[in-house]
This record gives sequence, structure tokens and C-alpha cells, in this order.
Amino acid sequence: MAAAIALATRGRGRTAPNPNVGCLIVRQGRVVGRGWTQPGGRPHAEVMALEQAGAAAEGATVYVTLEPCAHQSPRGPACADLLTAARPARVVAALADPDPRTAGRGLARLRAAGIAVTEGVQAEAARRAMAGFLTRQALGRPHVTLKLGLSLDGRIALPSGESRWITGPEARAHGHLERARADAILVGRGTFEADAPRLDVRLEGLEERSPRRFLLSRRPCASRGPTPHRDPDSTDQEMDPRFRGGDGWETISHPAAIATLPVNDLLIEGGAATASAFLAADLVDRLLLYRAPILIGEGRAALGDIGLASLADAHGRWRLLDSRMLGSDRIEVYERAR
Repeated sequence: MAAAIALATRGRGRTAPNPNVGCLIVRQGRVVGRGWTQPGGRPHAEVMALEQAGAAAEGATVYVTLEPCAHQSPRGPACADLLTAARPARVVAALADPDPRTAGRGLARLRAAGIAVTEGVQAEAARRAMAGFLTRQALGRPHVTLKLGLSLDGRIALPSGESRWITGPEARAHGHLERARADAILVGRGTFEADAPRLDVRLEGLEERSPRRFLLSRRPCASRGPTPHRDPDSTDQEMDPRFRGGDGWETISHPAAIATLPVNDLLIEGGAATASAFLAADLVDRLLLYRAPILIGEGRAALGDIGLASLADAHGRWRLLDSRMLGSDRIEVYERAR
């Protein structure tokens, strides 16, 4: 299952609004098939793995990070039906699918066909790998990661606004990897006008995974290129390929408007006013704090007012998931305790 979860992360940021699923098929101790959800949401992970396994899927064990879908779609058959036809001996699923079109029906269909089913294996790791899809199902909006690069004393820039570079090259490369895992990236008007950020992925081999770009502003932003869009005739939970890769900027007027975006994972990169607005609205699910070993003193704070009424309200909100060095900088990863 750990290997299937690793496969699932390959699709993160490219499958919205479908889930990024991973699938591994093992027979007699040997991997005979593997797959992950492809860009745009199809083919599904199970389809990719079954095609690779062929006849070897019969009698095998299938490890999948999410319950196989049970609904028919114009874009492909239900994965539960494909697995039933392939006749594996066992299917191990990390999570049940919260999509009401499946919601237990996929696993029930497998059991009815005489296939052994095990649920809940490495469920927490699978939830984190597919957090975007699961957040959208549970809360009706994308999973939001807030990234901050700051000094030891919590500053993101000098008083003049100079901020390049607070963190070192290793931390910046990690930030680009995070961009590659997001469907969309958002900054505020101040950052847009002061820095003219590209917000693309500048890691060799991952350049095509640059996310869709959004601006938080009440004033519209002129597009710098064609704006991709969702195919209005699509009946599947799939993003039209034109939805990604456009060179234009798109504008949302307030944080709650992210609920209208058909994306799974949203990365927020700046600035302080935008970060504070999302925190005040309790719309941040994950924090990425890149701390440089420097002191700035008087400068621009990482955050402004986030709506806390008392110090007691600040405690118990965030859980530390990871902390490690990136060159001379330290990254700390927190998740919102809900």
C-alpha cells in the first residue's frame, strides 16, 4: 500500500476534480501491474494497472488507495466492474470513496463477486496523498496550502519590500516541487504588482506541471494569454485539458470564492495580507514554513490580523507533520487540526 500511495502522489495536481489514485497489482510476490490516475482524471489508476498486468491479474492482490469507482461514465467503465472481470483474489483499499456515486458500492460489488476485500490499510497516509479530492468532497472547496518563507524573527521582507532571497536554493527548489503538486497557485495584488511573479515550476523535467495562476483582488487582472476553461459538455468529474497550462491570470475577489474553482490543491504564496485573509477565514489546511537562519529586525511581518480574539484561541489549531533541514534552512509542515 505504501508503494500504491507513492504512485498516487505522481498524479497530484493533475487530476482535478477527480482523485489522484494509485494502484499496484501483486501476484506471487511480484509486481505485475501498477498505475496512477492520468492527467485530466482519466484513465483511472486501476485501468492503467490492469492493462499492464493483463491475464496475470487473475488470482492476484490489488492494492488501491481509494475504493474503485462504481458509476458508469461516458469516458470509461466503472473500475469495480473491470476488477470483477479481471478476477483478482483480493482487493486492498486504503479508503472508501466519499463520492456519493460510489460510497461503498464499489467494494460491495467486489465482495458480491467473491473477491476478498480489506479496507483501511495505511488510511492516514492515503488521506494526505489525496487530501485535495477528499477536502473538496468534505468541505466543498480545494485543499489549501499556505507557503511562507521567513526569517527567524518572522519577517518576509525588509522595510523596503526586498525579499529575494530570504531562503536558500534548496528551500526554493522544494517550493517549486510544491508548485508542481498543486492544480493552482494564488497570490495577492500587492505581490503581483511588486514582484511580477511567474509562479511557474523551474525544475528540470517538471516545467510542464506549472499550476494555473490566480490573483486575489477586487480588480480584474488583464490576461497575458489564453485563459483555459472547463468543457461545459463534460459529464464526468474530469478537467478539460485546456483547463491547464494557459498563460493567463485569473482573479477571485475574496477567499471564499475558491469554492467555485474546480481544482483539488491550491497553493498560496503571498503576501502577508492574502495569507492573513485565508487564515482569518479558516481556509488553510496545511502550512509550509521555510525558516532561514537570519534576523531582519524591522521589516515586513509574515502575517497581519488573523482574527484571534484571545491567545487561547491560537492553541490546538496546528499539528506538526514534518521538520527537516533544506540546506541551511529548515522546513516545518503543519496541518490544521479539525
